[in-house]
Amino acid sequence: MSQPHYPSWQPWQGPGAPSMLASHADRERAVDVLRAGYGEGRLEHGEFEKRVGRAYAARTVGELALLVADLPQGPLPGPASFAPVPASFLPVSRPPRTNGKAVAAGVCGLLCVPTMGLTGIPAVVLGHVARAEIRSRGELGDGLALTGLVLGWLSTAGWALVLVLLTVVSVVAS
Repeated sequence: MSQPHYPSWQPWQGPGAPSMLASHADRERAVDVLRAGYGEGRLEHGEFEKRVGRAYAARTVGELALLVADLPQGPLPGPASFAPVPASFLPVSRPPRTNGKAVAAGVCGLLCVPTMGLTGIPAVVLGHVARAEIRSRGELGDGLALTGLVLGWLSTAGWALVLVLLTVVSVVAS
């Protein structure tokens, strides 16, 4: 069986690949492709032996590509291997920070009892603003903001109830 003529380089290799010197690993990959082709019955024994000899004698990647170009998996380039980047060169990934307004809302909410509800309205305002920022920025602190909201609204509702009762008592007493 005569050896078919192949172009000196293949388009998948790029313009500089055929003249690149072949490594031992390149030769072994080409021989593996030849073995697979022989095992599948695509090559006769004599042609297989001849191509294996030429593969081990090949000096460039282009010569190896010619030997396996007519076989499945022959012209495909090997996977590019990249060494992993050492951890010391990777960017530091910081955990998301806690929203400052959420912390303030939680503190104001907790201070509603000792201040007799004076910090209730700031807790509600800060809690709503903090929850909006947390959703848009992906920050932490939703629980603190919610605590400030609940305690602030309870305090505000308590003061509203006291004012209503005082108004009712003053209307009834007059």
